[in-house]
Amino acid sequence: MIWIGIGLIIIGIALLGLAGALFKPLMKLADLFQSVQKTTDQLPNTVETITSQATDVLGTGVDTLQQVNQQIKELSPIFHLIGDTGRATNQLTSSILKTADGLQERTEEANAMIASKNLQGIYGLATIGYFLATRNK
Repeated sequence: MIWIGIGLIIIGIALLGLAGALFKPLMKLADLFQSVQKTTDQLPNTVETITSQATDVLGTGVDTLQQVNQQIKELSPIFHLIGDTGRATNQLTSSILKTADGLQERTEEANAMIASKNLQGIYGLATIGYFLATRNK
């Protein structure tokens, strides 16, 4: 029995030594858990602050979009007016272009007739006479 008692004392001393060896790392682990506890205690307040700021930002964004939509509604008639003006200008330039094309065709026909009848010299002389007459006035 003495041997059992001596064995138990050796086991007890070994466990005491093991506990002593693990005491410092376990204290560091306890400090780590306390630090984590402090951080997690602050977490709800931090999350609440972040969500309130995000809500404020989203509200401001919605207000800005509503203002932009209102301004676009106010500018919409101006854009329609500009579009109507563009279409009217397009029609006007189209008719002017058609008229200019018609005049060019008639001028080409007249030039072809002058060239076919060799009247260039007479028309040139008439042009010089017209310019001299208008210059003298």
